[in-house]
Amino acid sequence: MSPRRKSKLQIDLVIPVYNEAEALVQTYADVRQVVDALPYDFRFIYVDDGSSDGTEDTLRGISANDPRVTLLQLSRNFGHQAALTAGMDASQGDVMISMDGDGQHPAELIPKMISLIEQGYDIVQGQRIEEDRAASFKKVTSNFFYWLINRISGTQVLQGAADFRALSRNALNGVRSMHEYHRFLRGMISWMGYNSVILPYHEPERIAGRSKYSLSKMVRLASDAIFSFSLAPLYIGLSAGFAFFVLAGVQLVYVLSLWVTGNTQRVEPGWSSLMGVMLIASGIIMILLGFIGVYVGYIFQEVKRRPIYLIKGKSPDDRE
Repeated sequence: MSPRRKSKLQIDLVIPVYNEAEALVQTYADVRQVVDALPYDFRFIYVDDGSSDGTEDTLRGISANDPRVTLLQLSRNFGHQAALTAGMDASQGDVMISMDGDGQHPAELIPKMISLIEQGYDIVQGQRIEEDRAASFKKVTSNFFYWLINRISGTQVLQGAADFRALSRNALNGVRSMHEYHRFLRGMISWMGYNSVILPYHEPERIAGRSKYSLSKMVRLASDAIFSFSLAPLYIGLSAGFAFFVLAGVQLVYVLSLWVTGNTQRVEPGWSSLMGVMLIASGIIMILLGFIGVYVGYIFQEVKRRPIYLIKGKSPDDRE
C-alpha cells in the first residue's frame, strides 16, 4: 500500500455499549489517545443497545465535541451480537475494528491490528490469554463450550476469541451478507475462511461497572452457536433411540432363549420392567422431539425475516 493510500485509510471503530455510562469517558479518552497519533482517518461508531443509565447523554456529549463520533441508538436492548451487527452495517471504512466500551479491549493494539490488515490479512482476531487467570465458573463453562462447539460443528471457533477484531472491507462485506436472526459472530467470521491471524492479549480489568453478560445471556449465546452451527443434537437423539432398540433386541433374545430352553419360570410377570422400558423410550422420544422443536423454532424465527435490530435515532442526524 502506497504512503498516499495509507494516509487516507478509513478506519471505523465499532463500539457497542449497554449501561456503560461510568466507563465511557475514560475508554473514549484512552482510544482517542492511541488513534490521534496514527496517520489514518478514524470514525467512532457507538451503538447504544437500549441503555437506561445515562449512556445516551454521555455519548451525545462525546459526539458534540468530536465530529468523528456517530451514535446509533437501538429502539430497545437487542443484545450484544445485534448491536455489533448494527455497527458493522453502518461501517463504510476500509477497515472495521470492533471493541467493547468497558476498557477490557486494549486500545494500544489498534495500530498492530491495522498493520496486520495492511500486510494482507482479512481478519485479525483478538484472543484472550487466560492461563494466568484463576479458575471460575465462567472460565470453566467457557472452556467446555468451546470444546463442545469445536467437536460437533464443522466450524472451528478459536478458544478465548473475543469480539475484539479487525476486518478488511472484503471480510466485512462477507459478514454483512449473512442475515440470520440468531447470530454467533465468532462462528460466522470463522466460517467464512478468509485469511486470518490471531492477536493474543491480556485482558485488563473493567474500568467501571460490571459485566452485562448474565448467565442467561451466556446460555442463549451458547444455544445460538450450537443450534446454528451443528445438527449434532438431532444425531444425539437418533443415537439414543438406536441404542434403546439394540437393548430392546438383546432383551427379546434373552426372553426367547428362556422360552426355548423351557425356563419360563424365570420370566417374572410384572409391570415394573415394562414401565421402565416405557419411561426410557418416552424419555428418548421427548429428547428427540425437544431438539426438533428447537430447530423448528429457529426456522420459524428465520422465515419471519424480522430485522435483527431497529434504530431509534442517529446522532448527528444529518450524517450519512
